[in-house]
Amino acid sequence: MECVVQGIIETQHVEALEILLQGLCGVNKERLRVHELCLKSSPNLGFVSSDVRLVCDLEQPEPTWYMHILICCYYFSSIVHHKFQRDVICNPCRTVRHIGGAMRGAGAEQISVLVRTMVESKASKNALRLFYALGYKLDHELLRVGSAFHFHRGAQITVTVSSVNKMPKLHAIDEAVPVTPGIQLVEVTAPATADNYAEIVAAVSSFCEYLAPLLHLSKPGISTGVVPTAAAAAASLLSDGGGTAL
Repeated sequence: MECVVQGIIETQHVEALEILLQGLCGVNKERLRVHELCLKSSPNLGFVSSDVRLVCDLEQPEPTWYMHILICCYYFSSIVHHKFQRDVICNPCRTVRHIGGAMRGAGAEQISVLVRTMVESKASKNALRLFYALGYKLDHELLRVGSAFHFHRGAQITVTVSSVNKMPKLHAIDEAVPVTPGIQLVEVTAPATADNYAEIVAAVSSFCEYLAPLLHLSKPGISTGVVPTAAAAAASLLSDGGGTAL
């Protein structure tokens, strides 16, 4: 499982956010550059639609593939997982990330963090070809460029700050242009289990409070816009390199 929240920030305030994150986390930022392919199932795969996201980490010496699979039907998911595992054997240096549905119920509605299932395994270069063979079709592709912070603060937390870019032509990474110029996506994630997700949710929520002067963070899909106080908070952080308490 994993816990996740997202928000947006104006590009002009990203430097201040990175200063704040470095002060809170005690770690330096890492470069982020990932190529993401979004595939959608065709009608012949059943009544339950599903999305598959193949993500390649372009910053790695040997590009690493991740897979985000959004499938509601457990039976179909099992079939895909079985076929994929057979394809994986030839090249074990890639990674598959299977993301399932979000936690539901009264308890889930009362928390500000999205909790969803997530499983990782290895993948090969043949992943895209495999899903084409299964009947999936390419819907769109994106290039995310920015920075990432990995640290432990009550939980193993990852914060990414990235510009989301689209490509005018298939796989034309070098020609990518911003989807929303002047705006960057911020995502906070932390791994969890069925036994400790409540503690992880609390840790993520507590950490997000430190970022509140610069941006709103909420469950994915819930738009909260930019923070009115961001400009003043950013100016304060930039004036002394993060020494001012917000």
